[in-house]
Amino acid sequence: MFKPEILNTLKKYSPKTFLNDLTAGIIVGIVALPLAIAFAIASGVEPERGLFTAIIAGFFISLLGGSRVQIGGPTGAFAVIVYGVVAKYGYSGLAAATVMAGILLIMLGAFKMGGLVKFIPYTIVTGFTAGIAVTIATGQIGDFLGLSISVFPEGFSKMPGNFVGKIETYAMNITHINYYSLIMASVCLVLIFIWPHFCKKIPGSLIVIILATAANILLKKYTGLETDTIGSRYGSIPSTLPSPLLPQFSVETITALFPTSISIAVLAAIESLLSAVVADGMTGTKHDSDTELIAQGIANIASPIFGGIPATGAIARTATNIKNGGKTPVAGIIHAITLLLIMLILGKYAVYIPMAALSAVLINVSWNMAGFPAVKALLKGQKSDIFVLAATFLITIFIDLTVAIEFGLGFAAFFFIKKMIDVSEVQNKRDSIAGGISGNEFLEENIEIPESAVVYEIDGPLFFGTVRKFEFAIERAGANAKVLILRMQNMIYIDAGGIRALEQAKAACDKNGITIVISGIHTQPYILFSKMGMIEKLGKENICADIKEALSRTNQLLVN
Repeated sequence: MFKPEILNTLKKYSPKTFLNDLTAGIIVGIVALPLAIAFAIASGVEPERGLFTAIIAGFFISLLGGSRVQIGGPTGAFAVIVYGVVAKYGYSGLAAATVMAGILLIMLGAFKMGGLVKFIPYTIVTGFTAGIAVTIATGQIGDFLGLSISVFPEGFSKMPGNFVGKIETYAMNITHINYYSLIMASVCLVLIFIWPHFCKKIPGSLIVIILATAANILLKKYTGLETDTIGSRYGSIPSTLPSPLLPQFSVETITALFPTSISIAVLAAIESLLSAVVADGMTGTKHDSDTELIAQGIANIASPIFGGIPATGAIARTATNIKNGGKTPVAGIIHAITLLLIMLILGKYAVYIPMAALSAVLINVSWNMAGFPAVKALLKGQKSDIFVLAATFLITIFIDLTVAIEFGLGFAAFFFIKKMIDVSEVQNKRDSIAGGISGNEFLEENIEIPESAVVYEIDGPLFFGTVRKFEFAIERAGANAKVLILRMQNMIYIDAGGIRALEQAKAACDKNGITIVISGIHTQPYILFSKMGMIEKLGKENICADIKEALSRTNQLLVN
């Protein structure tokens, strides 16, 4: 059932809570201003589109979301996807892909699939997040160095969207460094890193934007030093929201952009739910993941209608909201209103912000996104995790985020299946008993296996990957055996391939006059046995609760 969290929080809302939300919302709104502009520029669109996104999407995510303190807006995670779509299809293509992603998110929430997003392996999330961080940082090298880009690789008339193309372009224009821009960007980056030692409530990114803008205006006036600004690069920034406009759709557009819309939806779902989980840990509350996904979907439909780009839950801004006293979704709504007022009143002054300062902000964002502690920890782990991490990271950088997620999931599934095969065993328990292994449960319970019976224990799942092990073990069953006991107390899962293997084993045993008795079957295998007719084929009397009952049934069969 779709029930936004704001409905729950307003039941006990008080003036004190409102003051907390008001303070936090205003602070987060101010914090979000430079980030919204920076993420728009990193995504290859006009700066104002970041503001439109933070205002519209941020409002709907807070109003309709399933988290009390989630703050939504544009994030660095989308920069790679958005840049590529805009370069190939223009903003109209991005708007269409974002609306389709919003519809997919609503469907995920409506069909209660919010929990499934959490099953995407941690190695994949870490790998593509680190890859996105490298890509964002790479895109800022030109502004950080103040390069005057005039020469492009063969076949390009503007900055390429791919990693190799960008590096090649920078190398071709490296002699055109603006040392004033380089010094400004370097000072800004250092200040961002050291600022938390002096003040943690006001972010360093906001401070450097204000100081760099003021310094650039003064230095230009008195010394003639110049560097690119938002105004010189993009022109004026609108002081109002644009009129709503639906994106144009066609069969060709939907077909071409559907894979991209899936990537946007998956990324929005992962980041928003990850942010909500982090928020739960900080506040002691619990979010509704399905409601959150529906809200994210509505926000991503509304954002491009008002000229915005994809949005999701922003971990850093959500944490800032919590640390400054935000208690309910009202704080997120106030954050959106604050941004709207800033745009209406002060938007015209944003044109003076130096691109060098914004590049420093984005490089700092990339540093924080890279997740060096997580990567370092994973590199100490098992080889399969390292391979998935490295493959996802490299494919994100050199090919495409969509491909990286697809291959990452494929590799992760392959290694998981291999692990399940490796840990699964089908063992003849008579050998263990005859050898008198200490701790064997049969010896401890004083249980004896008749000479004409064989007990095989299945450890681990019996599925298509482990079927051959089962078949090989059954082939070695004693020729003189009259009863084959399959002990399944450690087998909690079976698939159609496992059922087929059992059917083949049953057919082979029937030819040799051997009866199969099942011992200790779990719920999932029993349900599948029932649905696929295995209980009737084996005989209900041959399905036993435990080994003692199975041996009792075996003795009856041998007597008869």
